[in-house]
Amino acid sequence: MKATIVTIGDEILIGQIVDTNSSYIAKALDKIGVQTHEMLSISDDKQHILDTFSSLQNKVDLVIITGGLGPTKDDITKKTFCEYFEDTLVEDKAVLAHVTEIIEGFYKRPITQLNRDQALVPSKCEVLFNKMGTAPGMWMKKDNTVYISLPGVPYEMKYLVDFEIIPKVVQEYKRPYILHKTIMTYGEGESRIAEKIEEWENSLPNFIKLAYLPSPGKVRLRLTARGNNKELLQSKIDENVISLTKIIGDIIVGFDEEETIEVVIGKLLSQQYKTIATAESCTGGKIAQMLSSVAGASNYFRGSVVSYSKETKINVLGIDAVLIDKHDVVSAEVAKAMAFNIQKMMKTDYALATTGNAGPTSEPGKAEVGVVFIALATPNEVLVSEFNFGQPREKVIDRTANKALELLQKEILKNAL
Repeated sequence: MKATIVTIGDEILIGQIVDTNSSYIAKALDKIGVQTHEMLSISDDKQHILDTFSSLQNKVDLVIITGGLGPTKDDITKKTFCEYFEDTLVEDKAVLAHVTEIIEGFYKRPITQLNRDQALVPSKCEVLFNKMGTAPGMWMKKDNTVYISLPGVPYEMKYLVDFEIIPKVVQEYKRPYILHKTIMTYGEGESRIAEKIEEWENSLPNFIKLAYLPSPGKVRLRLTARGNNKELLQSKIDENVISLTKIIGDIIVGFDEEETIEVVIGKLLSQQYKTIATAESCTGGKIAQMLSSVAGASNYFRGSVVSYSKETKINVLGIDAVLIDKHDVVSAEVAKAMAFNIQKMMKTDYALATTGNAGPTSEPGKAEVGVVFIALATPNEVLVSEFNFGQPREKVIDRTANKALELLQKEILKNAL
């Protein structure tokens, strides 16, 4: 099965809002074996919508549309649906009762005609009841293509996808299986990994595809298997993951999207009853944000000081001004002092510190753009590493944060042995 996802709204096309609906829908479809053929964003223009519908008819099985179902005049999806299907709008009593309950019961105000119009739906459509809002979803079929219209409000869209669309597609269509396995790697670039696993990649079965998903400091390797025998697909993925681990096991930190390095570190620290704190300069709190984003982080993450300025390093972290003047803020000595002092201040087992020049400029005699020092305080010593992460600024910050966590993870594993 193939699907096209269409978002309607000028606010997306001008960059006023980011389209997160399409990615959510695509992930939900992928889990049940429906392949997203393409994603489109189109304007709030009747003819544009009609042309899009016509171009997709009989080319894909599902067209899922979000947006344009509100009560105001600029929301034209329902009327355009009627024109495309040569239909008329009728009032749905169940939807009207639901809208009335929300407006009069929850918001405690009289229902208006605009609110009542939310209950108007094409007479030929199958209504997808929206418990989370006033705009119902609509399911209509023309020849071999089903057109599904959803509200653009994310939490309403998600409810209808999870509780109306996915169960209905599963019930009415026979689909192949699509299985994914993501291998999370840190510390090697995409091209270097490709060189190491070239022979392994070439030996993959033709029903398993490999994709490289690089970002600063890490690469996700995603295996995708498609077919009708779920057990065979799963066993072949497992078999190939085991053989891959034998080749690059030293840079693999976890499997699947949920096993990010911060999640893995959290599990390791919790299992060993150890704690961590951070003192950040060039990363501006990014490492602390990554660590604290994990549920249960309060069990091991004690806190952070974002010592972005020289004065904060001196007055809050207690670093000797003479040390800074002698070696500069971007130096191994200052990074080491930052890690040692935050470890002592927070009374933790481990501490990370970063200081560097993320750019975009560098002063004469100072560290060049991209130079970063990462210090890791362990229960026994303070380790300092120097890197040059190049440009641009965002890349330097991301690579620094990921490298710092990579160093921490390896040190925790080493001390556990």
